[in-house]
Amino acid sequence: MQVKHYKNLDETLYTDTLANGLKVALLPKAGFHKTYAVFTTNYGSIDSKFVPLGQQELTTVPDGIAHFLEHKMFDKKDGDVFEVFGRYGASSNAFTSFTRTSYLFSATNHVQENLTTLLDFVQDPYFTPKTVAKEKGIIGQEIEMYDDDPNWRLFFGIVQNLYPKHPVRIDIAGTVESIAKITADDLYLAYQTFYHPSNMNLFVVGNIDANETLKWITANQETKTFAPAAPIQRQFPTEAVDGSDIIPYRVIEMPVNRGKSVVGIKGLDQVKQDRSGLVYRTTLNLLFDLLFGDSSANYLRLYDKGVIDDTFGYELNVERTFHFAALSGDTDNPQELSDAIIAILDHAAASPELTADRLELVKKEALGRLLQSFNSLEFIANEYSGDHFGDATLFDLVQIIEQITLTDVKQVAESFIRQAAISVFHIEPKEG
Repeated sequence: MQVKHYKNLDETLYTDTLANGLKVALLPKAGFHKTYAVFTTNYGSIDSKFVPLGQQELTTVPDGIAHFLEHKMFDKKDGDVFEVFGRYGASSNAFTSFTRTSYLFSATNHVQENLTTLLDFVQDPYFTPKTVAKEKGIIGQEIEMYDDDPNWRLFFGIVQNLYPKHPVRIDIAGTVESIAKITADDLYLAYQTFYHPSNMNLFVVGNIDANETLKWITANQETKTFAPAAPIQRQFPTEAVDGSDIIPYRVIEMPVNRGKSVVGIKGLDQVKQDRSGLVYRTTLNLLFDLLFGDSSANYLRLYDKGVIDDTFGYELNVERTFHFAALSGDTDNPQELSDAIIAILDHAAASPELTADRLELVKKEALGRLLQSFNSLEFIANEYSGDHFGDATLFDLVQIIEQITLTDVKQVAESFIRQAAISVFHIEPKEG
């Protein structure tokens, strides 16, 4: 087991890779009564085209299968796993994103029993045609609910503009039509390919003893047999490197009281899955804080004019095979809002907001938020488990933030913000 102490955080991280390939990270937190664990596979909604384990040919599975699989993992022949966690006083859940699926629990006692339950249920799939058919109705209702959510439609509207080919454009849950095609055999195929321990990681944080916890995990894994590990082959559509396949503008109508506007920026370059990728993402975050943070002159000017309100904000998604930024808000005039955002983006690298003094201020604010977040076991575990930047993790962020310069920010602004990479999506109130 490797031990690394981060002086600037006063945290000690214990890591190990087991014989079956499972990566384990343990973070004891003195003074915490709760323990939080998250078991993650590097498999999400975009991974619909791949070579199944032990085969040679590419196969394409129905959209939404990763999310469907997550739902079905809790349903076992002898009952519901939630009930097992409940008997040990734990709260459990799971979620699927574009690139990962995570299963988790939090508990104040019976940590060994709950860890065993977590590992055992995720590593013991049980699907039948009958249970799969039942789940289709449940997930179908979930999909229809999100179809009626204006904010959800706004987000996927801009993603579909930016990525008209890439599977990121498809709702994580799939469509009613796509999940209707899912079979038990499809679920087993995806499970056997992506749920191998070598494609997974386990993070446990809280009131634990690292050595004792690792012994529990190792003993549990040694009782199980897995196929030999093999590299996973995935395939994604080729994206135009010049942004020529981006849909520049779309608008839809929905029954909303006010309009909604979002401006998206597509990263035209691939982000490396190493420390440089984490530095790049962090620099982008600082750039958008400088340009559009609530202490910026841009934000205050647009707010005073009534162009934006408290709903305005931005989000940045930097994942394997894609990355983009989205700036959005509610507005009476969607065109005015998107025009104002684009006007700022057009001169981002030369913006008067980008000064050494402001960067130092924004960095201090970012460091303050980060350090405060380390009081949240959920934040630590979910961030660590979800990032894929090689050996670089959120524990390196303090050093990374401190080392970023104004030159770095301006270079990222020039490389990321390009006119050809920008798209706009509006939702306008439906008349009548």
